[in-house]
Amino acid sequence: MNEHIWYEGLKKPSWAPSARIFMPVWTFLYVIIAWSFTFAFYGIATRIFPLAVGIPFILNLIFNFAFAPIEFKLKNSALALIDVLLTLGTLIWALIAILPFWPPIAMLNIPYLLWVIFASALQAVIVVKNR
Repeated sequence: MNEHIWYEGLKKPSWAPSARIFMPVWTFLYVIIAWSFTFAFYGIATRIFPLAVGIPFILNLIFNFAFAPIEFKLKNSALALIDVLLTLGTLIWALIAILPFWPPIAMLNIPYLLWVIFASALQAVIVVKNR
């Protein structure tokens, strides 16, 4: 069965965005992520920031990229909820870690943070509605 057909068949809240919203939103967010994470890693590579600043950024990317395979390939919404919460936690950690060194990077990621908060709430409702 097509993964997206499976997802469309799940019970979702009335405030869930349509599937066509996700692509432009994530395209915009991945531009922000690529730009800001590149600057963060540049700062680490040039020793402007301590190496420890990079840990939450790396973990965030891992968790972010793991979501789609967990949700759509494994069809495991509960595990995907754990993953999105780890994405949220590592994003908050990354923004707190970078804030004292370069506040614009933290501020640039506010749309990403807001979307991951929204995605976490959406995923939690999907898990509850589809028990």
